Amino acid sequence: DRIGAMVARAAVGDTTDVDTLRRLGAENIDAAIVATGDNIAASVLTAMALGDLNVKEVYVKVVSVEHARVMQRLGVTETIFPERRTAIELATRLSGASLMNYTILGPDFSIQEMRVPDAWYGKSIRELKLRQDFNLTVVAVHDCLINKTHPVPDPAYLLKDSDTLLVAGTEAALARAAQVQ
Repeated sequence: DRIGAMVARAAVGDTTDVDTLRRLGAENIDAAIVATGDNIAASVLTAMALGDLNVKEVYVKVVSVEHARVMQRLGVTETIFPERRTAIELATRLSGASLMNYTILGPDFSIQEMRVPDAWYGKSIRELKLRQDFNLTVVAVHDCLINKTHPVPDPAYLLKDSDTLLVAGTEAALARAAQVQ
C-alpha cells in the first residue's frame, strides 16, 4: 500500500519464482528493483529470475561487498549499498569543516553543499577560479541570511559569510575545496 502511490504497479508475491514473476508481467517491464532486506539468497534468486525473463535493468540493494560481487557476476545493472553510501557521505562531511551536505552521483562525481571559507569572503566566483584551480562547478549559491537561492550564479557574484555553495566535482576536487580555511 505504501509504495503503490509512487509506482505504476505494485504487487506482493514470491519474487524468487519465475512463474510468479511471469504472472505479474515481469517480462514486459523496463526495470526492476530488488530489495529483499538481509535475505541474500532471495535477492540472488530474484535477480536470476529477472535475468531469465530478460528484464533489461535490474537494480539490487546489497548488504555486503560479497553480496555486491555476486550480483555483479549475475550482470545486474547496479548494486546499491545504502549503508556504505551513507557512511561515506557522513565521513566525507565530517572530514571537512566547510562541508555540509554531500550527494554521490557516480563512482567519482558528487555534489556538495559547503560553507563559504573565510578566505573566499568578498571575492567573486570568477575571481576564485573554482573551475580552473579546483575543477569545481558552482551550481547555486544560497544566502542563508535572507533565504534566497541563486541558481547558476553570475560569475561576478561576490560571496558573503552568509552564503553556502552548491558545488559539483570529483571526490579529489571536493576534498581540496573542503580544506580551504
